[in-house]
Amino acid sequence: MDEQNKNLILATVLSFVVLMVWFILFPPPEDTGTPTAPTEVVQTQDGITVPAAEEGEAGAPSLSPTVAQSREQALAKSERVEIETEHLTGSLSLTGGRIDDLSFTQYFETLAPDSPMVTQFMPAGTSDAYYALFGWTPAAGSVPFDQLPGPSTPWSVESGEVLTADTPVTLVWDNGNGLVFRRIISIDENYMFTVEQTVENNTGSEVRLAPYGIIARHGEPTDLKGFYILHEGVVMSTDGELAEIDYDDVVDLPVDANERAAVEKKTVVENGWIGFTDHYWMATLVPSPGQAFTAVTKYTQATDTYQTDVRLPVVAVGPGETTSSSTMLFSGPKEWETIRDYQNDLGIEKFVDSIDWGWFFFLTKPIYMALHYLYILFGNMGFAIIGLTFAIKALLFPLAYKSYVSMSRMKKLQPEMEKIKETAGDDRMKMQQEVMALYKREKVNPAAGCLPILLQIPIFFSLYKVIFVTLELRHQPFIGWVHDLSAPDPSSILNLFGLLPWDAPGPGSILAIFSIGVWPVLMGVSMWLQMRLNPAPTDKTQAMIFNWMPWVFMFMLGQFASGLVIYWVANNCITFTQQYLIMRSQGVKPDILGNIRGKTQADSK
Repeated sequence: MDEQNKNLILATVLSFVVLMVWFILFPPPEDTGTPTAPTEVVQTQDGITVPAAEEGEAGAPSLSPTVAQSREQALAKSERVEIETEHLTGSLSLTGGRIDDLSFTQYFETLAPDSPMVTQFMPAGTSDAYYALFGWTPAAGSVPFDQLPGPSTPWSVESGEVLTADTPVTLVWDNGNGLVFRRIISIDENYMFTVEQTVENNTGSEVRLAPYGIIARHGEPTDLKGFYILHEGVVMSTDGELAEIDYDDVVDLPVDANERAAVEKKTVVENGWIGFTDHYWMATLVPSPGQAFTAVTKYTQATDTYQTDVRLPVVAVGPGETTSSSTMLFSGPKEWETIRDYQNDLGIEKFVDSIDWGWFFFLTKPIYMALHYLYILFGNMGFAIIGLTFAIKALLFPLAYKSYVSMSRMKKLQPEMEKIKETAGDDRMKMQQEVMALYKREKVNPAAGCLPILLQIPIFFSLYKVIFVTLELRHQPFIGWVHDLSAPDPSSILNLFGLLPWDAPGPGSILAIFSIGVWPVLMGVSMWLQMRLNPAPTDKTQAMIFNWMPWVFMFMLGQFASGLVIYWVANNCITFTQQYLIMRSQGVKPDILGNIRGKTQADSK
């Protein structure tokens, strides 16, 4: 390998190191948006614009913001129907028939014994208002808006006292002018609601109406990660085409004067869904497969409200007739198995892609599935990661074998290369020519060791994506002090891993980057040992850089998810063992604890 190629590889490696350090020290800033006080939700106000059907457009005056309320105060302002299932707890409001109070019984904010459950939906009036609502909108000239159910309609319970997986709830509202509306709300054993809306026409003339569903979110989430490899915001599928829109991009959508908001509309012919996705949780509206609709993304600046709509086609309801429309609402954690079953059983196209698999989806998906089944086998996600490492190394072994054989031959040539360097002196051109002649004479390809390394880069990134994005590693323990594989190793070298009587610096401290745990230290040591097996660069500067690289990576990855660091340690240990044994089989005895330039002794068997 000539000097130019060496410098190119070195520059590439160093550039990667610099970029990684930059993203760790200076992550992309979170766009918190312009905070505004929430307001009470009423018909077409507070940023909740009821969609216009076909010929007509919604239009209503806006209200001034009101003071934010606590969750308890907001819940107390409306009569409610309790929601109780194995996985969900909360209530729905009879004002507007909104599903606006929902927590996950199986998931908690932290690992503390008294940690509260994760809450997704919050009622209007709170600072984090987030809810789903449904209704009807008229075609132009058909029925006035105030005679149709909307966000502030006072519903009554017709049947059902508590919404459970076995007992649906039916709400009813009579507009007093011949139209009777019912809303039958049911939920399965997991996280999928079904909202069936019916209208009974007793007016004596035909009415033309269109059903809709809305998920509204007041302001950006306060726990927005803002990390470049994770999508948070609107996610949708429209006839097989997946689309993701970040919150700041929703704000920048073209403004529609009729909608009084920034809007994007997509026509769906037969299969689609739309909603909001967070790091681990999602709320999504899903019309029945085969149903045409319009998927709408909207932002109302005046009230800082984000909105996703499902607008269904206009239906004509003749005198004495009753018509109905059904829309599903998923509100829950992004459990791969659960979402996959909904996709397969209910025919919701690309629903499993609501999990952010990224550009390398062709790697992240199989890596995740392998990890999932290994977890079922071992019962511990940490051991599943180690098992996955063995599987990946086994798949790459044929390439690795050729690479290690090539490195072994280069190790054997190390003494001759030192002699060439001594005889050539400062004549770098002569040294390169003689080194290349030596490689050619001994049939050694110095670039043969690069391919396994290049193949591991997308695999490593994909595994990092899986560990960071997927829910299944959240709060999963390993052994000892590691209680959450999605979080950094909690031990710290700055207090000798708990032996000294003071706490390690927290994330806000300038010393946090030096507060690395046991597993990052093991990663640095194992990486250093592995690199000692490789031929040392003839250039002193390059040799010094490569000797420091394991310790640089140790601090770089020290604050990464411990599951990823465990993978790296396992990978280094397996690689070291494979390379060491193959080098010995080729007649090379590596001097692991040699001097800083990594000189070795070669002996023939």
